[in-house]
Amino acid sequence: MSLFKNIFSKDKKETLDKGLEKSKSSFFGKLSKAVVGKSKVDDEVLDNLEEVLVTSDVGVETTLKIIERIEDRVSRDKYLGTEELNTILREEIAGLLSETHVGEEEEFVLPKVTKPYVMMVVGVNGVGKTTTIGKLAHQFKKQGLKVVLGAGDTFRAAAIDQLQVWAERVDVPIIKQKMGSDPASVAFDTLNAAVADQADVVLIDTAGRLHNKVNLMNELSKVKRVMQKVVPDAPHDVLLVLDGSTGQNAFEQAKQFTKATEVSSLAVTKLDGTAKGGVVIGISDQFQIPVKYIGVGEGIDDLQVFNKYEFVDSFFGTKNN
Repeated sequence: MSLFKNIFSKDKKETLDKGLEKSKSSFFGKLSKAVVGKSKVDDEVLDNLEEVLVTSDVGVETTLKIIERIEDRVSRDKYLGTEELNTILREEIAGLLSETHVGEEEEFVLPKVTKPYVMMVVGVNGVGKTTTIGKLAHQFKKQGLKVVLGAGDTFRAAAIDQLQVWAERVDVPIIKQKMGSDPASVAFDTLNAAVADQADVVLIDTAGRLHNKVNLMNELSKVKRVMQKVVPDAPHDVLLVLDGSTGQNAFEQAKQFTKATEVSSLAVTKLDGTAKGGVVIGISDQFQIPVKYIGVGEGIDDLQVFNKYEFVDSFFGTKNN
């Protein structure tokens, strides 16, 4: 099928396949039961498929969209066989993701803007936010880009320390202040240092608290305003990091953060340790925000640029395709 041509390298594709193995096995186990004894896609099969998608953390709203698309296919072809269901799912879900994701991304490329390109990274504590920043720094540095980190989560000493460890591991500069400092002040210092050093990309960590949305909103707004004193159009990207293994809880976090600030892209982490990989499809569709990166392993190179075709192929593809 031409839609699913190989875009990734063999190693990268194998990492993705392995990272989504639990999700895929769980999904196919449920799908097999849904179509057992059935030769064609009928109302009962569609009802069962709906349950499979919902219990695979795709989310109710997105599931209904997928079922509707498949119903349209069935109405055009009355004798659609259950053996074709997997192919149809791949095509329709890729089509759904195409509404949010344009193009076929593969590498960690940055849009052409006046340097430095500023990414503000948000998300609750424990989702893999700092690790994602470290892995992004590694990927950008591998491309020969000058990277600067900003330790803007000043409410936890552990967050500053963890980012310091990543800065040392990747060998990039970090701008930090003592715990309890004003996060906006850290962002200001970081951007000034990046401009002075002619850096290509800045990654700013932020506090991972959701207990008071108004406070969070005010804090992130202040950080943005202060950044713009140094780089007028900063931040160029507000990246929300979500833990894929939390399933439906990730939807709730996305809902809260998109209300608190203008999120422009998503990173979904920890997909390798969970059967809840379907959450990537639902979150991308429901919030109409592109998933930019996915975490499919613990290794430093196991953060991948999200590609809709490769993801759907790994999630729904059979062993031999």
